[in-house]
Amino acid sequence: MENMSPASSSSTYQPEAKEKPFAQTIVELSKQQYIQFKWNSRYWQRQHERAIVREAALKLQLEQAEATIRDLKQRLYGKKNEKTSLPSEAQAGDPKAPRPRGQVLGSKGHGRTPRPDLPVIEELHVLPLDKQSCPHCNASYDSFLGTEDSNIIEISVKAYVRKIKRQRYKPSCQCPGVPGLITAPSALRLIPKSPLGITVWVEVLLGKYLYAQPTNRLCADLKNLGAPIALGTLTGGLKALAPLFDPLGTALLEKHLAEKLFHGDETRWKVFQEIEGKIGYRWYLWLTRSASVIYFWMAPGRGANVIKEHMGGLNLDTLVIFVCDRYSSYKCWAKDHVLILLAFCWAHVRRDFLDGAKAWPELAVWMHAWVADIGELYYLNAQRLQVWDEALPLSAQAPQFQVRHQALTDALTVMAEKRDLTLVDPALHSAQKKVLSSLNTHWSGLTVFVNYPQTPMDNNKAENSIRNPATGRKNYYGSGAVWSADLAAMLFSILQTVILWKLNPRHWLYAYLTACAENGGVAPTDLTPFLPWTMDEARRQKLRQPLKLDFPVQSAPIDTG
Repeated sequence: MENMSPASSSSTYQPEAKEKPFAQTIVELSKQQYIQFKWNSRYWQRQHERAIVREAALKLQLEQAEATIRDLKQRLYGKKNEKTSLPSEAQAGDPKAPRPRGQVLGSKGHGRTPRPDLPVIEELHVLPLDKQSCPHCNASYDSFLGTEDSNIIEISVKAYVRKIKRQRYKPSCQCPGVPGLITAPSALRLIPKSPLGITVWVEVLLGKYLYAQPTNRLCADLKNLGAPIALGTLTGGLKALAPLFDPLGTALLEKHLAEKLFHGDETRWKVFQEIEGKIGYRWYLWLTRSASVIYFWMAPGRGANVIKEHMGGLNLDTLVIFVCDRYSSYKCWAKDHVLILLAFCWAHVRRDFLDGAKAWPELAVWMHAWVADIGELYYLNAQRLQVWDEALPLSAQAPQFQVRHQALTDALTVMAEKRDLTLVDPALHSAQKKVLSSLNTHWSGLTVFVNYPQTPMDNNKAENSIRNPATGRKNYYGSGAVWSADLAAMLFSILQTVILWKLNPRHWLYAYLTACAENGGVAPTDLTPFLPWTMDEARRQKLRQPLKLDFPVQSAPIDTG
């Protein structure tokens, strides 16, 4: 490369005062220098463009991380409800603002709650002797006016020992075949030689599997009642009682799989027993709910094979509707059966928009507008169901139903058009695109309820049913062994099914365990008196009443024959 002389590199032209310095300066370069400068400029231009792309990606990553942090903070520290009021809404003085919780001041109440099943124990309260006369003239008061009555509800819980005294007899004859000593029959025992009566096991089973109390807390409560029972005694007793409920489980599942509308859900459950081939202690508690049965079962995994195996006995001669969330295992199971129709949950879609509003505050107004649209769908469907006749097909419904049905269909059409127009917007935010893409993907399952009005719009029934076991999982961390987990699932199924039929769980459980004790400590062969759909109406009404037990001190002999 040749060096340039000062004379050849610039001219002698002097710029005027108003002109920029070197504005007219001419610089001479070699071709090699020119190529090098051009290469350098393009290189740094490309580097700058890459930096801009990288900065945009990092900004997006930072926004998503901040959105995740906001979402996690909301889940950990925020309110647990899903109310959609924006900060600008529901201001003081707004006629649409929600009223405070509780009964409105001045409104008519329902009065004292009647409790006709409680026994009444009368107490007569009188004035002290020194107060029964006039303090001035000492004249006695007359008591002919009767009494002023009021009620106070009390609960007396006590443990006691039933001392069984079996009378022994000695025959006065010498007849062959007659033993030398005859003893009266023993009292009924649920577990042979166990000192714990049926009522103890009723309270233990209800406390653990209905009221979510840990076993050690049950032991502490019994100790405070004066009846200390070791933790191992209760654990061993529960293991001995487990076979009593197996026939009930079989009957529940048989009835369950004969129905056509189901709700499904699942949640994690710890089973602290090492299983060959399984890593860790995480199991899953699965639930399917139908009109007659709420059925739980434990599985070591969460794959599609679990629901396939459970629903293997399903009668697929007609259409079966399964209401669930968008979990892939349900989709994998249903795709192999043309008569299984998955109905997805609108509450989960609504939650997508609410979570998006919490994670991206700048999109809150847009997200809440979609939540309001979903609320309108709920309203229109509720209006339609008010005039729906379950016995008639959709085409034969009353004109009033057809009008409301058309209003619902039109609202869904408008929502679908709004979704599609928004998705083609190139400036759409990634969070907006995510929720709308999911809405589009699951649209056919979300609209099952339109042509099948018996289908709820959400899966709230399953989620409400699984809430009680989830509370138990948090309180006692799961199960210590597989048999214990299976027993928990079975008792969840039985007790929640009993409650579904509006039976008193304490009364039903005592009746069933008493029948087991009368059958020698095994399950009765005839389950008709204990299955809600096979018992007669009179027995159902009887088992809906509170359990009334009285074990007074017996002064007279009891005939156990």
